[in-house]
Amino acid sequence: MSGKLRTTAFAGVLTLALAGCGGVGGGGNDEGGGGTATKGALSTMGFGFSDEIATTRIEAFKRDNPDVELKVTEGAFDEQQFLSAVASGNPPDLVYMDRKLIGTYAKRGAIQPLTQCVDKQDIDLGQYRPAAREQVTLDGTVYGIPEFSTVRVVYLNEGLLKKAGLTADQVNLADWAALPALNAKLASVSGGRLGRIGIDPKIPEFLPMWAKANGVDMLSADGRAAKLDDPKVIEALTTGVNLIQQQGGWGAFKSFRDTFDFFGAQNPLSKNQIVAWPMEEWFLNQAAKNSPNVELVVKPFVDRQGKPLTQSAGQAWVITKGAKNPDAACAFVKKMTATDTWLAAAKARVDARKAAGQPFTGVYTANAEADKKIFDELYQPTGNKRFDDAVATIRSVQDAAFALPASPAGAEFDKAYYDAVNRVLAGQEQPAQALQRAQREATSALDKAAK
Repeated sequence: MSGKLRTTAFAGVLTLALAGCGGVGGGGNDEGGGGTATKGALSTMGFGFSDEIATTRIEAFKRDNPDVELKVTEGAFDEQQFLSAVASGNPPDLVYMDRKLIGTYAKRGAIQPLTQCVDKQDIDLGQYRPAAREQVTLDGTVYGIPEFSTVRVVYLNEGLLKKAGLTADQVNLADWAALPALNAKLASVSGGRLGRIGIDPKIPEFLPMWAKANGVDMLSADGRAAKLDDPKVIEALTTGVNLIQQQGGWGAFKSFRDTFDFFGAQNPLSKNQIVAWPMEEWFLNQAAKNSPNVELVVKPFVDRQGKPLTQSAGQAWVITKGAKNPDAACAFVKKMTATDTWLAAAKARVDARKAAGQPFTGVYTANAEADKKIFDELYQPTGNKRFDDAVATIRSVQDAAFALPASPAGAEFDKAYYDAVNRVLAGQEQPAQALQRAQREATSALDKAAK
């Protein structure tokens, strides 16, 4: 195996759990064997030509595989469209989806194990970050090849902190008991009307990270046991909800936050609409591009002992059950996530930013080798200490990231805790009640998937 991590053999063919499905074969070997890798039609779902990072990599594949007729159907991943296509026996060859969904679709038999793909294309799984790799692996079998890898850090508006008589060092997210007082200093609420968010806990999306900070995983390492009713999860949710209630309640809070434009010059940082919040690292890229003069400080998110903590998330490529050109699909996922391809894409980003007179703050992928090359060979400090320090912070937490494990009922688990948080935010249930109900729902889904 030459030091490379390999997938284990697939124990059996899974049955697609879709009503009325008369089989999902048709045209492709279940593990990417057979056919000619460099010829024929190849179709994708859930991906688009959003920027130079995407187009450079697509062009690299086309250049190396001129006899493949690539059809990229642009647009976000649509679960119903995907499952309908699989059930009909006419799915796209490749789907670009959130890594946390992969366990569910693997269990349903809607996507293929990549054991033979990895071996045939000599894909080195060791190059991918552990959290990303584990999230596409169910029961020891790899079902996806990870792409980008986002991590979460804490963004601070130092200008607003100064006005509140505080420094960035005084924003201590490890001290949960002090968060309400800090939030009161930072938020602007008058007559029930929210004019500025103090602390945004980013729930339900970031509840797993708050729970982890409190010393508990919401889902067991094997992805088969929910821990949603753990007192530490309840405490994490209660803490986040209280911060929102302090700021006019969920209705006012959400309405205000929904006006934010994180992708433009009028982003909430530049408009002084928010002081402190955890968010994915991609916002640094947007801030550097659109509002380079903001008083931004980026710190690690921390657990209750003050130790840096972050959650990894991202997309991955999967090959569908019934893919008609699985060999070309396998060649595609290797090329799209290869070190040299990422380096070329990052170079295109550097050139584009330079031409526009804008700073380059890095490209962050699930390929750790690619990231090292990008920062060793392409990255140069911007000269803006705020952004340079932020890049260093993001890089410092990447290797310590955790991710929700692959689960045969990952989608159902997500829905259970999202629904619970939303019921609490809407005032329909208390945290303990909501999470106890979510625990029952998640456990039922996990037990059903195990059978």
